[in-house]
Amino acid sequence: MRRRVREGDRVAFAELYEEFARAVYNHGLRLTGDWSTAEEIMSETFLAAWRTRTRVQEDGGSLLPWLLGIATHKADNARRSLRRRQLFLARQPRPPSVEDFAPELAGRIDDARRLRAVQVALDRLRRQEREVLALCVWSGLDYQQTAEALGIAVGTVRSRLSRARKKLARLAEENLEPGSARGEMTSAAAIAALPVREELT
Repeated sequence: MRRRVREGDRVAFAELYEEFARAVYNHGLRLTGDWSTAEEIMSETFLAAWRTRTRVQEDGGSLLPWLLGIATHKADNARRSLRRRQLFLARQPRPPSVEDFAPELAGRIDDARRLRAVQVALDRLRRQEREVLALCVWSGLDYQQTAEALGIAVGTVRSRLSRARKKLARLAEENLEPGSARGEMTSAAAIAALPVREELT
């Protein structure tokens, strides 16, 4: 697969997309908390992968760490862009709010609230800690694969993950400030307790 991707085999790229598009999308969603942004990250990741395919080494295992490394950079760019848009919108007059009681939307609203609570907890972490947490805990990469995705040492992965878990554990124990998203404490506790995949042998 690595050789075929490196050589620009379009069938191989289609197979790569079929196998890992969902994982890349989920990674983008966890880092940004926005469904449409995650879709953009997924598209941009595979476009960038195609453009930089000649950098793929023929020796090695799964290409998922390579793709998630690209997605991590795309998500970081997207988060900065989203913050700029939010600052712009915050300065605009608010439209009148209309409450929608449609029962079919109740599930999506609840999902959005839970996602927001998790995002608030994650926003208290440094970017590097958030990225390592997303790759190790949610995307299922081991320490070595996470190091490959981010271009850092395995020891750095371990220390960043340890710091992230400690911060989230503290967040779950401390008194939250007024106005914090409801569910933030339980979200932080749940994230801190998630297991990490053992390193591949």
